[in-house]
Amino acid sequence: MKKQIIHTDKAPQAIGPYSQGVKYNGFIYTSGQIPFNVEKNELVTTGIQDEVHQVMKNVIEILKAGGTSIDNVVKATIFVKDLNDFNLVNEVYASYFNDENYPARECVEVARLPRDVNVEISVIAIAD
Repeated sequence: MKKQIIHTDKAPQAIGPYSQGVKYNGFIYTSGQIPFNVEKNELVTTGIQDEVHQVMKNVIEILKAGGTSIDNVVKATIFVKDLNDFNLVNEVYASYFNDENYPARECVEVARLPRDVNVEISVIAIAD
């Protein structure tokens, strides 16, 4: 099976040697998404909750472009600049999933993220 590159204009464009997403062997792997609003062409910097909402919207657009949905996410990786934001991140992140449909995940504090954002999220999902 050949890998398929996923691209959408509704999520931030790759700014390096990577793809927004890749579909392979029944799964979709997204690259890490930051809180960049494509429609406004700007970073969302109005607080961690708004930033997580924007990141999740970007993830959803890539999943849609790959023919699947957030309901099929099996694994998520969350990088945060400050683990003190953990509860706020969880609150927003959880709102995108059904209570019985949470994917596996990790949340890791890091020293720095691209464009000095506060959060970055990538997922692995089952392709429809």
